[in-house]
Amino acid sequence: THVLTEDVVYREVTTDHQLLSRRLLMKTNRLPRWAERYFPGGMSRCVYIMEDSIVDPINRSLTTYTWNLNHTTLMSVEERCVFQDSAEQPATTQLKREAWISSSIFGFSKPIQEFGLARFKSNQLKAMKGLEYALSNLQGETPHWLLRDTVKPASEKTKEAAKTLASAAAPQKPRQYV
Repeated sequence: THVLTEDVVYREVTTDHQLLSRRLLMKTNRLPRWAERYFPGGMSRCVYIMEDSIVDPINRSLTTYTWNLNHTTLMSVEERCVFQDSAEQPATTQLKREAWISSSIFGFSKPIQEFGLARFKSNQLKAMKGLEYALSNLQGETPHWLLRDTVKPASEKTKEAAKTLASAAAPQKPRQYV
């Protein structure tokens, strides 16, 4: 429900049979409560994301690269995911996920990056559980767990981490040296 639009900007099949795609996505992205104090109310609550993907049928892999286009001074998030057949376990897929998070807000970059990492981890847990749920439905299996039961603890941990980071980022009283 948080994905508002999804547009294919470019798509091509290369001579070596790879499918290259570029998509533009628009998603909602609510600021955490602690950040609403520091950033203007008129700041867009939508984030534009670019995604490049490479489907390689010869090597049986899918690689995606994503990055945000707006709010990059506040926080820039880049992600690379590589889905590939497992050599050790046939009929399974390995996923290698990497992310880079940065911020250019002087004095707040470290807490913002730590918050971004905590939120990223929480969102990835949700995404993986959602993917597992969708795959089990495609295979006609009933999932042995409910998504809401496994995501809630991660969300609570993220909220606690955000509160800790917010208190660390709160403006300090100027010190007077005598």
